[in-house]
Amino acid sequence: MTIRLPDFKGGLRAYEPRAEPLALTPGAPLTSRTVFSAAHVVADPYADVSPDSPAAVDWDATLAFRRHLWSHGLGVAEAMDTAQRGMGLDWAGAAELIRRSAAEAKSVGGRIACGVGTDQIAGGSLAEVRAAYEEQLAVVEETGAQAILMASRALAAAASGPEDYLEVYGHLLRQSAEPVVLHWLGPMFDPALEGYWGSSDLDAATDTFLEVIAAHPDKVDGIKVSLLDAQREIDIRRRLPQGVRCYTGDDFNYPELIAGDEQGFSHALLGIFDPLGPLAAEAVRVLDTGNVSGFRELLDPTVELSRHLFQTPTRFYKTGVVFLAWLAGHQSHFTMVGGLQSARSLPHFARAYELADGLGLFPDPKLAEERMKNLLSLYGVAQ
Repeated sequence: MTIRLPDFKGGLRAYEPRAEPLALTPGAPLTSRTVFSAAHVVADPYADVSPDSPAAVDWDATLAFRRHLWSHGLGVAEAMDTAQRGMGLDWAGAAELIRRSAAEAKSVGGRIACGVGTDQIAGGSLAEVRAAYEEQLAVVEETGAQAILMASRALAAAASGPEDYLEVYGHLLRQSAEPVVLHWLGPMFDPALEGYWGSSDLDAATDTFLEVIAAHPDKVDGIKVSLLDAQREIDIRRRLPQGVRCYTGDDFNYPELIAGDEQGFSHALLGIFDPLGPLAAEAVRVLDTGNVSGFRELLDPTVELSRHLFQTPTRFYKTGVVFLAWLAGHQSHFTMVGGLQSARSLPHFARAYELADGLGLFPDPKLAEERMKNLLSLYGVAQ
């Protein structure tokens, strides 16, 4: 049996789906690396909302997906950009998501860390930015979850130079109850973050970033670097104080960064580990045994799919993530918060389906094929 898929030249081509998925079952906890999947939210398809309305979330399906990730030994990075923070999910929705997911994590013994930002304000003074961060930090700490201090659009707009970042982050770290993860999200993920840490010169920005950490090493569990620049991440990783972890956020180069070298390695906090969750967990279990080549053999072939989903404009990678969750049967529909399901083209979806199917990611390949054909029919592609 074949399926007719659109190509990138305006034509159709035949593709033969695989018959069997990879055998990926829940297993032992991961030991050699700490691995978080930045999880997406499932929209409520029956809610009468517009793209400008507050998010309508299907809480049962959203929490069920998190239980799926925990069952494979992964941690959940909650309310991050993968969950459409600033792209359909407002702070009120994110706060509810954090509270619900943190409670679910406690009930199943899952690891969770939650994003702390300033998205309840559109802009303001440095004092207002600090207050917004403090409000969100309090919510996360009240749930008992670990905090991830996310990059702030409001801070990027308000700061006049590196000293403002040093002041704001220093203030937050001094009052945090437990060590946090600092998140450096590059402008390819959010154009409003251009010049973060006080400079568009990445060398200067890196120096400021590391200065914040050096001043408060006991309050920084680790850093998440999302610049899609493997060598820069390695350079930063080698300059971290003892005991501060590097969590790769590089969805282009994650296998080599997690595998590491003779001078160290990265842990992981990745959006691509939403659709790759079971396979990523299996690869890290192989790495736990010391088998680096086996780890790479499992994970290297996934990079083509990740690069496809995260292609420019990178911020729309969430659309591909949710699309694959629908094909995999983790949700009953392909509807997204804010109507973001329209953010990628039909040829993009077709290629994502082909790559994911080739990797064996769909637990039920026949279901994935049927759903792909249904989507194609909506676009007028007859089989």
